[in-house]
Amino acid sequence: MTEDHAIDVLICGAGAAGLTLAIDLARRGVSFRLIEKMDNPFRGSRGKGIQPRTMEVFEDLCIVDRIAASGGFYPHQREYRRDGSTKDVALVEASEPLPSEPYGLPLLVPQFLTERAMRERLAELGHAPEFGCTLIAFEQDDRGVTARLADGDREQTVRTRYLVGTDGGRSFVRQALAVGFPGKTLGVRAIVADVTLTGLSCDVWHRFNEGSMETQISFCPLAETGLFQLQGPIPLEGDIDLSAEGLTALSAERTGRADILIQSVSWASAFNMNARLADSYRVGRVFLAGDAAHTHPPTGGQGLNTSVQDAYNLGWKLAAVLAGAPETLLDSYEEERRPIAANMLGLATRLLEEMKRGDIRRGREVRQLDIGYLGSSLSLEGTPRQARVLAGNRAPDAPLRGAAGQPARLFDLFKGPHWTLLEFEVETVAVQPRKGLHIHAVGQGGYFVDSENRFRDTYEVAPGDRVLIRPDGYVGAIVSQGEVAALEAYLHAVGLRAGATATGR
Repeated sequence: MTEDHAIDVLICGAGAAGLTLAIDLARRGVSFRLIEKMDNPFRGSRGKGIQPRTMEVFEDLCIVDRIAASGGFYPHQREYRRDGSTKDVALVEASEPLPSEPYGLPLLVPQFLTERAMRERLAELGHAPEFGCTLIAFEQDDRGVTARLADGDREQTVRTRYLVGTDGGRSFVRQALAVGFPGKTLGVRAIVADVTLTGLSCDVWHRFNEGSMETQISFCPLAETGLFQLQGPIPLEGDIDLSAEGLTALSAERTGRADILIQSVSWASAFNMNARLADSYRVGRVFLAGDAAHTHPPTGGQGLNTSVQDAYNLGWKLAAVLAGAPETLLDSYEEERRPIAANMLGLATRLLEEMKRGDIRRGREVRQLDIGYLGSSLSLEGTPRQARVLAGNRAPDAPLRGAAGQPARLFDLFKGPHWTLLEFEVETVAVQPRKGLHIHAVGQGGYFVDSENRFRDTYEVAPGDRVLIRPDGYVGAIVSQGEVAALEAYLHAVGLRAGATATGR
C-alpha cells in the first residue's frame, strides 16, 4: 500500500537557495511548497555579487539576462587618501569571455533584484512562495516527513516525502535536527545599508580609509536602483544608529566631508561575521542548503553563489529519486557540497584578512569556475587520462555547428533538466535512447559538426569517446568505445534505465 503524501518536497525559506530549488523542481514537474516565515520578500542588497559559474546556472534556469539587466559589472573603486588625493583601481581582475567560459566577469546585482527575477521565473512555471508561513515543528519516519505550519492564526499539518531547510544562518530546521554548527566568530562587526544620498557620483565605488578596521567606509552604487550600498566595520559592542541621520553622522566622521548626506534608508543591518559549517547536510529525509548549512564573511562574494549551487546540486537528485532512482543517490549531495562550503569558508576568511590589510582585488579564485567533484561517487573516469577536463569537472562550453548549418553551443544542448551524452565520432550506436537522456553525435557525420575543433580540443577526446554531462552541468563520465558497459551501469545507478519510457514513484 502506497502512503499518500500531499507534496513531494517542502522547502523552508524563500531566499536564493530556496528559490533555486523551487525553480528546478518546478521545471521537473515535482510537487512542492515553498514557505517563508517573513511576510514580504527580502528587500536588501546583501548578496550582490553574481559569479560567472552562477551566471551559467542562471542561464540554464532561463534568468541570466533578466538578472544582468537588473544590474551591471563591478565599477572601478575610487580610493580616497588622507592627503586628499584619489586613485581609481579595478576591483575585479579583467577577464574576457572565452568559448569555454562565456561569462568572464561577475555581475553586481542587489540581492532583492536577483530574488525578484527568480520569483518571476517561478511564477512562469506556475508557482509562488508562501510568505508569512512558518514551519513550527516536524518529525520524520522512513517514508516521509510530517510538518506543522503556522500561517497567521491558522495551523496546518502537511505530509511530504522530503523537507529542505533553506532558512538561513539561524535555521530552525538545523536546530530542530540538533545538527552541530561549529566554527568561529571572526572578531569583525559591520554595517551594511541601502541608502539614497547626495554628494557622491554613481560611476565608481567610493572607499575611504582603506585598510583601517576602525574608520573604513564605502559607498557602492547599485546600478538601475538609485541606491548606494553603504558598508563599514563598527565596534563589536554598542548600539548603532542606522537612521538616515545616524548614517550621515557616521559618514561625516569617517570621511571628513559634510557634503555626503544620507537622504533615506531602505534597508540596514548590523552583523557579526562568522565562519561556520554544519556537521551534516542530511538527516534522513531532511536536508540543509544555503546559509542553513554554512555561514561566512561576505568577502569575495561567495555566499549567495554557494547557496544557489547547493540547491542546483540537490534539485535534480531529489527529482531523480522521486522518479525511481536509488535512494543512495541523495547521499552524494553532502559528499559533493560540504567540502565545497568548507573551502569557500577558508577562502572568504582569507580574503577578509587581506581586506583588513587593504588588499581588495579579486581574481579567478572567487569566480567558482574551477569548483568540481573530482573523486565523487558520481564521477566515472574510464581509462585514466591526463587531460584538463575530467569526470567531476565543470563541463565547459564550446561552439558547434548543427548539421543543418546553424550555429550552436554545448550549453544549448545542456540547457534543461535532462542528462546529455556527447558521442564523439562513434562508429556504432551502443547507448539506446531513454527518457531523461539527450544523445548527440558530434563530429564527422554527426548531428553537430565540431568545425573549429573546440569540443575535441577542450575535452581532449578521441574518436569513440563518450562524455556524459549531468543535469547540473558537471561531467559525470568520460568513457572510450570499449567501456560502454561501465557507462550503462552508471546510467542505471542514477535512474536512467534502458527501455524506460515513463517514470513512477
